[in-house]
Amino acid sequence: MGDTFIRHVALLGFEKRFVPSQHYVYMFLVKWQDLSEKVVYRRFTEIYEFHKLLKEMFPIEAGEINPESRIIPHLPAPRWFDGQRAAESRQGTLTEYCNALMGLPAKISRCPHLLDFFKVRPDDLKLPSDSQVKKPETYLMPKDGKSNAADITGPIILQTYRAIADHGKNSASEMAVATGDIVEVVEKSESGWWFCQMKAKRGWVPASFLEPLDSPDEAEDPEPNYAGEPYITIKAYTAVEEDEMSLSQGETIEVIHKLLDGWWVVRKEDVTGYFPSMYLQKSGQDPAQVQRQIKGRGAPPRRSTIRNAHSIHQRSRKRLSQDSYRRNSVRFLQQRRRLAQPGPKSAGSPRGENPQSQRAKPQPAVPPRPSADLILHRCSESTKRKLASAV
Repeated sequence: MGDTFIRHVALLGFEKRFVPSQHYVYMFLVKWQDLSEKVVYRRFTEIYEFHKLLKEMFPIEAGEINPESRIIPHLPAPRWFDGQRAAESRQGTLTEYCNALMGLPAKISRCPHLLDFFKVRPDDLKLPSDSQVKKPETYLMPKDGKSNAADITGPIILQTYRAIADHGKNSASEMAVATGDIVEVVEKSESGWWFCQMKAKRGWVPASFLEPLDSPDEAEDPEPNYAGEPYITIKAYTAVEEDEMSLSQGETIEVIHKLLDGWWVVRKEDVTGYFPSMYLQKSGQDPAQVQRQIKGRGAPPRRSTIRNAHSIHQRSRKRLSQDSYRRNSVRFLQQRRRLAQPGPKSAGSPRGENPQSQRAKPQPAVPPRPSADLILHRCSESTKRKLASAV
């Protein structure tokens, strides 16, 4: 077993809590060397006390002897009154501070003082009970990592989902759920694994095991992009279902539909099929990070493979069939090839006329006509009822 160390610390946001009195705590996602990921909560006063002790332990690196030798990052002292605006404005400073800490020499970034500070404490596992009159308000960091107090106008309410089947815990970073459990989703990863919390538990859950409480027709998935995005397979996969695609490692494909359950629709020449997004990587990206994710958690299961699934909705959300994907993809590719072909040259042109004016202006690609399934999927409920009554 190797030494224990932290690979990365990311600031997720902060919470406004009211028990025992109003205060603010920051949420950090700590990624350890064993690929485990833990969420910890720390007050700013705790962070500042940790910072002061760290400087005492390493006076040379803190610039106490020679200011020019300082490599430990600066951190402003707490204010006499810390309100919500102060908590918001500190997020950028804390993000830079954590990034700088992880970049310090190993004798500092892996010292017991730092490791102990970011370890999970019992208080980190104590989520607010249902009996509390006023529950904490959660404020998440913007996805671009920039924190601006003017951009955060109120609490971000975490989305609530319901488990449709039992899911066992297969790794330390996962969370087990039972049919009917209600969870709050903190993060939706493109891999199809969602970071959720439920009472005193937190961890990753396959998105295919969750359904929204409001409606199965919740339009969260983006629209198909038949132009395609180039990706490279970093792990081979053999199709299990008929609508999946078998690919070897190192093949170049195009992604035409990114679905939230982590099973994307890919295109190889004129053939389409589902493929796990965890086994794909954009050109130019570092494969090491993706490989670590694969080792920690495999591809999530598909909804169609879940046995004994119990949904609270009478009608499940319909998805496009692979036949529809193929037809629309072939039409798009044919139109793109026609537009790429040069037009016929004119036999003669009037004297003095600019030859460039004779060139046909490029016309925008006409999207393919949507299939009947797609039209029924996108139309309103009143239209569906009219069509049903007409039949």
